Amino acid sequence: MAAKDSETLSEQPETPFHDLDHYLAIPRVSGLALSPDGGRLVTTVATLNAKGTEYCTALWEVDPSGAQQARRITRSAKGEAGAVFAANGDLYFTSARPDPESPDADPVNALWVLPAGGGEARVALSRAGGISKVSAARDADALVVTAAVLAGSTGEDNDEDRRKARKDNKVAAILHSGYPVRYWDADLGPEQPRLFAVEPGEQPEAGKPTTVDAAPQLLLRNLTPDAGSRLRDAESVVSPDGRTIYSSLTKPLANADSRTVLVAIDVATGARTVLLDTEDVNYFPGPISPDNRSLVVISESDTTPFAAPQVKLHLLDVAGEAAEGQAAGENALTPLARDWDRWGKPAAWLPDGSALLVTADEDGASPVFLIRVAGDRGEAAGVTRLTPDAAAYTDIVVAPDGRSAYALRSSYEFPAEPVRIDLDGGGAVRLPAPAERPQYKGTLERVEATAADGARVPAYLALPDGASAASPAPLLLWIHGGPLGSWNAWTWRWNPWLLVARGYAVLLPDPALSTGYGQDYIQRGWGAWGKAPFTDLMAVTDAVVRRPDIDEARTAAMGGSFGGYMANWVAGHTDRFKAIVTHASLWAFDQFGPTTDAAQYWLKEMTAEMALENSPHLHVENIRTPMLVIHGDKDYRVPIGEGLRLWYELLAKSGLAADENGETDHRFLYFPDENHWILQPQHAKIWYGVVEHFLARNLLDKDLPVPDELGL
Repeated sequence: MAAKDSETLSEQPETPFHDLDHYLAIPRVSGLALSPDGGRLVTTVATLNAKGTEYCTALWEVDPSGAQQARRITRSAKGEAGAVFAANGDLYFTSARPDPESPDADPVNALWVLPAGGGEARVALSRAGGISKVSAARDADALVVTAAVLAGSTGEDNDEDRRKARKDNKVAAILHSGYPVRYWDADLGPEQPRLFAVEPGEQPEAGKPTTVDAAPQLLLRNLTPDAGSRLRDAESVVSPDGRTIYSSLTKPLANADSRTVLVAIDVATGARTVLLDTEDVNYFPGPISPDNRSLVVISESDTTPFAAPQVKLHLLDVAGEAAEGQAAGENALTPLARDWDRWGKPAAWLPDGSALLVTADEDGASPVFLIRVAGDRGEAAGVTRLTPDAAAYTDIVVAPDGRSAYALRSSYEFPAEPVRIDLDGGGAVRLPAPAERPQYKGTLERVEATAADGARVPAYLALPDGASAASPAPLLLWIHGGPLGSWNAWTWRWNPWLLVARGYAVLLPDPALSTGYGQDYIQRGWGAWGKAPFTDLMAVTDAVVRRPDIDEARTAAMGGSFGGYMANWVAGHTDRFKAIVTHASLWAFDQFGPTTDAAQYWLKEMTAEMALENSPHLHVENIRTPMLVIHGDKDYRVPIGEGLRLWYELLAKSGLAADENGETDHRFLYFPDENHWILQPQHAKIWYGVVEHFLARNLLDKDLPVPDELGL
């Protein structure tokens, strides 16, 4: 046994990033819910199943004080997610695990409850179409769920019958009368989301013996029966008193266009009032003040070919809402942090209503900020950064005493973990987490360059141990997607430490169009993707390859989505790189715009002339760098036609076109059942394995094997 243990230890990888199976097994934390008394903090943890084929989620309880180790509170093969505390302390969540009281029923994503006093979780509500989300009022016994119904259903029983008929007859056809018809990887329809109030049904039969925990069956009351498809992708919040739901709602416009308006839904009657409806502006609800009087509103202007969107925060007085059907208008909004040049994401109010916590991208981080609100609900008194570290914060909840908040924090040094934030002095303390931080080998630096127009171009540089003038590291330029985004948080899909473990340095720049550097920085690249974003990337690459610990002769460029577009553009405009990896990438703008799942958005962003000027496919003859093309067939945001056309034109027209024997240095990794991302664990393993093979072949002159599962 000792010899076997010694052998096992000797085979253990140096870090999880030195072995893809170990990397995939790292637990993944998401979401936070805090009990009304502040004593219980619950998060969701995804772990790899025994076969390594999918992730299963479970709920874990984290001690807010930091004294006790985290403990798992649910366990099933189907997993649990979407935890929400009710006002009485009961914990609600959704799960498709079988109901022990209905073992013969087909499992659906049902609403479960774990009583505040302890005991087993039980099904609170189940329906044929499942439950997608649950929300709870903070101060009242009120639950609201989001669930899908077939468009023509007249009630819950009729909806169940219609679903059974489609399933039994193997009907998948969908008849559309509007736009859009697809979203990311989902075929829209015939289901449509609705908001339901959860209410008690009939009491148990009078006089019939039962246990003391017997409760009436819960029923659903449809609050939005006439919403049609307008609640798809809606954001909704419930007021603390449980009387009102504030929601975004899609408003159809002429020529297959749309915009998002803000509505209030009275829970008692289902009456819907349009609060904000302004041409060329989209509205979304943020958190509601503890006194139910002020709603945070996020506005996002429509893009034009010449102006990037602007995202702003406001307060809306909802104590005296407009009459039904009458919009309040922009004049009813009070600006929050009018002069703050960041795109704030409102998270939570302080319990006394004196301030609001928000996050925003900020120079390679996404900190927590506090915005003080004047007592008369006037303009904010200022913005204060609470978390000084270079990390990204999400899922913020505030303790009842207002002295602390809790959040998930991540950076390029560690994945998401629960922390407690001191709201008086600032800073965050890590709480005992469901999993330890994975250790990596290497160092992380903040670097920058100066663009041709004088703009600062910042980046992260991840370096392998041992990189030096005597042993310079090959460099990988990673270009982020979006393009409205930033390299500022841990990512499982584009994780630099996997390639650092193989000896590469990884450069993660934020070129023009990136968020966290102000509106002007975004505008620099608007409508001209092949200009400032490209020259910024080249400038920061130039600066980094001048370092003695970087090998300028061995470099590659990689990116996905917009980053894949930029990789394609780079390939057609420079031969400086030894290899290009392009994932889910935009290639031909003459076909992309009308075929993406959100053509109404894309076609506002560039004129036809601008799109043609910035289309990579027109430069295919200039491509002399080996390219690895990666695409999933279920990608509706960047449809598979982009990847198929890119692949054909590389083989037919590029400087490395297929020879008389059909041979080429280009490669195409195709996933028939993946979407814009690569979600299946074993497919992620294939992705990284093929990328490593391609890079080694072209940068290191090594012939590493491709994964056996490819059957080659």
